[in-house]
Amino acid sequence: QVQLVESGGGLVQFGGSLRLSCAASGSIFGIIRMGWYRQAPGKQRELVATITTGGSTNYADSVKGRVTISRDRDNAKNTVYLQMNSLKPEDTAVYYCNTLSRDYNYWGRGTQVTVSS
Repeated sequence: QVQLVESGGGLVQFGGSLRLSCAASGSIFGIIRMGWYRQAPGKQRELVATITTGGSTNYADSVKGRVTISRDRDNAKNTVYLQMNSLKPEDTAVYYCNTLSRDYNYWGRGTQVTVSS
């Protein structure tokens, strides 16, 4: 059974940094891309950033220049990271890891990120 396990969330002050990690346990075949989404209270889940197996990245406009998504060089590890800098209170949300494969769309349980002003 495949599980995505996020870590690295927490409480940080305005302007601070956090690094989120997501590790996939179990085998996932045919991965197309991995990424991060977030959901703030009362809002819909939204894209933060994605990265394909070829290394192409995509960022939400709201995080461009402040956030970097990366993967382990060994793609077989299926681990994705999100380095977040210059954090703002509006970045406060539950951050979810996502892995899209040919057969299924996997989600983690989420990790809370809270940015205090």
